[in-house]
Amino acid sequence: MKFLTLMDMDLENKRVLVRVDYNVPLKDGKVSDDTRLKATVPTINKLLEMNCKIILMSHLGRPKDEFEKGKSTEEVRKKLTLRPVAKKLSEILGIDVAFADDCIDIELPDSDITLLENLRLHEEEEKNDANFAKKLAGHAEIYVNDAFGASHRKHASVYAITKFLPSCAGFLVEKEIKELSKLLKPEKPFIAIIGGAKADKIGVIRTLLPKVDNMIIGGVLANTFLKSRGIDIKNSKFDEESLKFAEEFVNNKKVLLPVDFIAADKFNENAEAQEASASKIPNGWMIMDIGAKTIESYKEKLKNAKTVLWAGPLGVFEFSKFARGTREIAEFIASLDATTIIGGGDSAAAVQKFNLSDKMTHISTGGGASLEFIEKEGKLPGLTALEEARNKFKK
Repeated sequence: MKFLTLMDMDLENKRVLVRVDYNVPLKDGKVSDDTRLKATVPTINKLLEMNCKIILMSHLGRPKDEFEKGKSTEEVRKKLTLRPVAKKLSEILGIDVAFADDCIDIELPDSDITLLENLRLHEEEEKNDANFAKKLAGHAEIYVNDAFGASHRKHASVYAITKFLPSCAGFLVEKEIKELSKLLKPEKPFIAIIGGAKADKIGVIRTLLPKVDNMIIGGVLANTFLKSRGIDIKNSKFDEESLKFAEEFVNNKKVLLPVDFIAADKFNENAEAQEASASKIPNGWMIMDIGAKTIESYKEKLKNAKTVLWAGPLGVFEFSKFARGTREIAEFIASLDATTIIGGGDSAAAVQKFNLSDKMTHISTGGGASLEFIEKEGKLPGLTALEEARNKFKK
């Protein structure tokens, strides 16, 4: 990547606009997972060392979806405000983080660190609107992208903004690129575990299949693949959009699917559950986890791996009754003498839940961004924008 980093910039006493990814879960008006906040601390501390005035900006949730449900502007602002995030960040840093009630057309508080209100409350953000980006740029003298998790989006605060300010990558973005690049030319044997539900995994499966020694398919995606092979998955969840693509992988010997499961009579933590083979799922029941035989066969494939990518859980790990498959495979991966990379999202949540975070090589802060980075071999919109800005603003 040919873009500038924090270490290339003259930062002393500058006003610096930092795009972060604080799209974090909130519960009862409080941040329930502060992983993404903590991941930006190295960049923030560096800027504080250089006596910078720091203006942080982020999105939170999908306001557009809320408006489409008929909710008022006031209701959406109340639900998707970043104010609780500013409060939590203050606790993490041990200094006051001011909060601005909007992100444009405002007078900023006199504070060393200010967090702007949710960017997506303005539809211009997702439209990559140049005028909106120019207004954001008016807050500062330098722009820093430290939002790897948003860098696959061609949005104003990630893409268009780089046309208006000298721009560079923050420490978090640098680290993500360094670690995820290990997957572009992986040490062999290379095993990928791809789970989840959505069709957005199909592109990365296509990209990875020629590179991997084996690909383990899990979760709802595995149900979809099984259905494409003519197996009756009864009431199990599957993804209709992925189904039409799954057939192209039917005869690929690298692709490994579950052979047994834990099935349940309903999608509930307290559901009745039993072990079942692929051909003997009870009528009306659904797959919730992989079974014991599958767990052991996956461990056998993983034991000699030198590189492992894991993107998507193997079952409904949020329910303890159906967490065994995800937990045991996570623990096994953590024990390997290998490069182990967790592709953000639910996989990261699972690893954190089982207290294995410090035993993995890297846990990405961007689920979709990490997969797109692999699929497009590093060419994400937010990163290419930084490359173009280097040429425009170079000394």
